[in-house]
Amino acid sequence: MNIFKISYKTLYNWFNRWELEGMIGLYNKPGRGSKPLFKSSQKAQIKEWAKQEPRQLKNVSQKVQETWGITPSTKTIKRILKTLNMSWHRMRKGVGGTPPAQEYQEKKAQLEELKQLDDRGKIDLYYLDETGFCLIPCVPYGWQEIGEYLTIPSRRSQRMNVLGIMNRNNHLETYISSQSINSDVVIACIDAFFPTVDKPTVIVTDQASIHTSDAIVDKLEE
Repeated sequence: MNIFKISYKTLYNWFNRWELEGMIGLYNKPGRGSKPLFKSSQKAQIKEWAKQEPRQLKNVSQKVQETWGITPSTKTIKRILKTLNMSWHRMRKGVGGTPPAQEYQEKKAQLEELKQLDDRGKIDLYYLDETGFCLIPCVPYGWQEIGEYLTIPSRRSQRMNVLGIMNRNNHLETYISSQSINSDVVIACIDAFFPTVDKPTVIVTDQASIHTSDAIVDKLEE
């Protein structure tokens, strides 16, 4: 009992099976253990419900109860989803809308051509984009006495905006601004980037409004 961490009943069952069947009696037999709550088709339906309610497994459990009269815990739902190759992880932001298929394919072909020219050393290919950082830290979770709250100092901070121009070899030129990045800032950063250029250079951007404004179009020839 101490060695295998089992009960008296289990130990006596082992002795009985040994006396009746010998070594064969000690093997686990098919059909032993608790029976599964759900069939394969039901598990597939649970996966679909989880896709519809990716953050609310309680709603999934409620649908299971209403449909099949079974009341599973959220832990049971989690175990089922893990067996179906699903996991709990952070979502990602997506772009708004999709481009026309023909236009998208044309731009992909153009980009592949630019990559080949870059590989052959005919041009330098760079990508340009912007991002922003808030310097105020997030309020973290932590173990605390019930009814008491740990505090962190509150402070004001300007948002730090960064424009980056990076090539395929991860060489990055960055430009930091405390003001909002608009077309004029983009133009100023590209102008500041020009002294580092020593061969024909292509800068690829997305279709954000600050990259396609009249001010940018007026500068394209230059």
